[in-house]
Amino acid sequence: MKTNSLLIVLFFLSAITYAQKLALANQDGKFGYITKTGEWQIQPKFKVAKNFSEDLAQAMNDKKQWGFINRQGEWVIPPSYDKTKAFNSGIAIVLSKKEWFYINTKGEKILTEVTTDKIYDFEEGLAQIRHGDNVGFINTSGTVVIEPKFNKAFDFVNGYAKVREGEKWGLIDKTGNYFVETKYDGISNVYHGNVVATLGESHGLIINGEFKKVDGAQKIWDFSVNGDITYAKKDDKIGYINKNGEWIIEPSYDKVRAFVNGLAPVSKDKKWGYIDTSGKTVIDFKYRDAEIFSEDGLAPIKINKLWGFINNSGEQVIEDKYNITAGGFSIFTKNNKKGFIDGLARVKKEKVWGYINTKDEALKNTWYKQLELFN
Repeated sequence: MKTNSLLIVLFFLSAITYAQKLALANQDGKFGYITKTGEWQIQPKFKVAKNFSEDLAQAMNDKKQWGFINRQGEWVIPPSYDKTKAFNSGIAIVLSKKEWFYINTKGEKILTEVTTDKIYDFEEGLAQIRHGDNVGFINTSGTVVIEPKFNKAFDFVNGYAKVREGEKWGLIDKTGNYFVETKYDGISNVYHGNVVATLGESHGLIINGEFKKVDGAQKIWDFSVNGDITYAKKDDKIGYINKNGEWIIEPSYDKVRAFVNGLAPVSKDKKWGYIDTSGKTVIDFKYRDAEIFSEDGLAPIKINKLWGFINNSGEQVIEDKYNITAGGFSIFTKNNKKGFIDGLARVKKEKVWGYINTKDEALKNTWYKQLELFN
């Protein structure tokens, strides 16, 4: 009985270790992966490597061939491909001998019966297929679940995909049923149940299946960061609306960003500050640039040329001495992975990257030529 209990504990410990988040790092020209403690989980030994996706990462050997490794650094799919793409829904696209095709996580060639003019990546269990000028979708078994009838489509996001018929846009679910009919001149993805749309010269929201024009709006941004509030432009100034399409902060700013933890960065006369959801200035307009707060309660701000961090009282807690975007490596991404995440922020100091904690201490006091986010 004790032996069985021990085996169960070891199994779960193994699973936790296997699934722990890792960050791609480049040291001395070789790529490896570090843990959140700064230890090398996978030693830097790869000529080129990419982020993990579904516990597999693309890596290149010294012969410039691509394969896939697991989170232990072991080759799960040996390097034998000219090019590879990330796994999604258990399927990846690879190139070998000038042919693109699908493989599964065992490296087996699959979905060979799929008829399409072009092979597309899977996303949320579905992939596009193209027949001439029309696109539809297949599932992971290769079955056509949405017939090719759209002249353009995007991948599924949060269960819905943007599609175009003629010159009009709409949204479909994974069965091909219309969530929003294709009668709009522009449409957003579904975020937190909210959809932004354009109809002729009118900008508004789709609420309970009906288009609601937002008074005077010239442009409306999506609800990807905050499900209750987004920003919109009116009379060439920007303010905020709620999910009912009502102006809650009148447009008076030159630039704005999303609300997080009740505060949003806004710009007037080339200076940035922070307001609350009533429009009251909480942190004075004094920054050259400013970004949204993270869930950890800190926000990046720029005073001169470099970035530091403030807390939600406006106190600068980390000196402005870092870069946070450069050379394609950026902490600012669509999925809101900005600034501090779980107590760590990725920053650039001069020409090297590292992770710092909220006390401005570098993780393991180590810096890297390149460094990616944990995933």
